Amino acid sequence: MELRKAVTDDVVVLDGGMSTALELAGHDLSDSLWSARLLLADPDAIRSAHLAYFQAGAQVAITSSYQATFEGFAARGLSRAETETLLRTSVSLARSAASSVDGERWVAASVGPYGAMLADGSEYRGRYGLSVSRLEEFHRPRIEVLASSDADLLAVETIPDVDEAEAVLRVVAGSGAPIWLSYSVRDGRTCAGQDLAEAFAVAAGVSEVVAVGVNCCRPEDVEEAVEVAHRVTGLPVVVYPNSGEQWNATARAWEGGAVPVAEPALRWVAAGARLVGGCCQVGPSGIARLTEVLASPKG
Repeated sequence: MELRKAVTDDVVVLDGGMSTALELAGHDLSDSLWSARLLLADPDAIRSAHLAYFQAGAQVAITSSYQATFEGFAARGLSRAETETLLRTSVSLARSAASSVDGERWVAASVGPYGAMLADGSEYRGRYGLSVSRLEEFHRPRIEVLASSDADLLAVETIPDVDEAEAVLRVVAGSGAPIWLSYSVRDGRTCAGQDLAEAFAVAAGVSEVVAVGVNCCRPEDVEEAVEVAHRVTGLPVVVYPNSGEQWNATARAWEGGAVPVAEPALRWVAAGARLVGGCCQVGPSGIARLTEVLASPKG
């Protein structure tokens, strides 16, 4: 079944943070390539992380390509052909893990923001000083590779501002490649400070967009965003927030207290969410609990 059809019939559970699962397994992600480094150094670790989430109940794996870019790998001396191979590998690792468990599973190829490549926390700020055309040039090669892979759709995620969303939509419009578009948000606005209704409106009418929503935000920022996204676009809504902790880019560490994403999940579903999971600091145990809550009679 296509994921587009699945979310019209029921709620679909996403995985949690790839980096979180890898860190729980003892891997050092202090490198600027973050989890994408293990596409080079230890691809089996990435497959194991996907498998842990599937075994916890996730139905969708988001690939390890969030921080995998042509520019980032070129800085490590890799050719374009080698980078293309790694992007495809990120999909095949998730697909391999999916084939190891029973039931229907889907693979979403991660397309992270420009700021992720910078590795300085700017995906939580946006406003890079680049034109929409320049952002389109950055995103096009990676999107074209991932769209031609074995992924079920593209997870365009943690997008901090409307300019970058418009750039991605220029690339995918007319391609037939299904995507979800997910913003990083704070206090009822995009991380760049833009109105959420205007942000979601750019996706309306683009047939490739199968869902819109938010990720890598605080749990308390989700419910309002779901309501706005559903009202503006009429599309299924995707949500996968962080645990509630805050990323300190200078210290490269998470700070503050955690909030289990499973607890408010039923409110998000009632507001229109149809793809629900976790992002940073939400590991397999958090997804297991989320799966349990969503499968309950009240879910």
